[in-house]
Amino acid sequence: MNQQSIAQSLFSVTAASRQYDEAIEHKINQKTKPLGALGLLESLAMQIARVQYSRESELSNTLLNRTESAGTESSLNATHLPLYINKPTMLVFAADHGIAAYGVSIAPSEVTTQMVHNFIHGGAAINVFCRQVGFALEVIDCGILQPLATDSGVVNQRLGAGTQAMHLQPAMSLTQVRQGFEFAKRLVKRHVDNGTSIIALGEMGIGNTSAAAALMAAVLNLDVDLCVGRGTGIDDATLTKKVTLINQAIDLHRNEFTSIESILAHLGGFEIVQMTGAILAAAEQKILVVIDGFIATAAALVALKLAPHSHDYLVFAHQSHEQGHQLMLQALQATPLLSLGLRLGEGTGAALALPLIQGAVNFYNQMASFDDAGVNNVV
Repeated sequence: MNQQSIAQSLFSVTAASRQYDEAIEHKINQKTKPLGALGLLESLAMQIARVQYSRESELSNTLLNRTESAGTESSLNATHLPLYINKPTMLVFAADHGIAAYGVSIAPSEVTTQMVHNFIHGGAAINVFCRQVGFALEVIDCGILQPLATDSGVVNQRLGAGTQAMHLQPAMSLTQVRQGFEFAKRLVKRHVDNGTSIIALGEMGIGNTSAAAALMAAVLNLDVDLCVGRGTGIDDATLTKKVTLINQAIDLHRNEFTSIESILAHLGGFEIVQMTGAILAAAEQKILVVIDGFIATAAALVALKLAPHSHDYLVFAHQSHEQGHQLMLQALQATPLLSLGLRLGEGTGAALALPLIQGAVNFYNQMASFDDAGVNNVV
């Protein structure tokens, strides 16, 4: 199977247009502030404007059935279109991992299901933060050990009852990778069709830091020791076992790593597969994706190898406490908005970043220019 064949057959990701960059930058620079005084919020506003104007231009082109040569894109006045955040939606993907049965976490796999029930009843940190900042929350069962009741309110996108233990056999098949991508594409399309302009990605799955670290080591060709952290707070003996088993998994499958998707199949998790698919689907739709911590960033790493233009649509929420996260962010040339020492997962860091994203949108839309305010431009 040639590289990217599954992703290429399902997704068409193009770069966000740079056509309006000069106008966007001029608008930001003419706000009543010194040049660059709002720091990361300025680059974030630039990114949001670039993405949304690209989407508006593409939709206009489709609706009017015009081509660039006929002047479609010139009909969009970038400096007069306000930015927007419509129906922000947090997607939390849950799944179990076969490797968890071999002592790589302080918690058994049953905790995954218990935490999903906590999400359902509104008692987890992600529920609290989503209520606080205004994210709608949707939980997706990608493959926890036991199926939930059909009336649980959790979206059923199960790929199995947990992955296989990756240090003994492939975590999943390429058929399951494809199914996960297809599930994610339909999920994202449903939200976009409902008016969502921004999604955020979170996860729940005992053992998923092992899968994320394994993917990081294999994709970036790094020593496992650099990629593995303490996850939920494991002791030294458990950390040693975790490193050993991940090394065993990579050594076992190394000759089968013929593509990024094959690495994902051998080492990944059902939730990581579907987060990867969600990133690709959102980038295809030209909407923003807020990436949470270590696990979600591992999904982003895979997505960017499959479709490099996806980077235009990603907002990296925070740098987590997990050892490999900073290294992975550096590899992706990603600047996170926050650094709070978080190591919870669930999408909590992504939720806490929403007010900053709103701040970038609001200053772009509402802050007066020097001309509007009658203030001398001293920059």
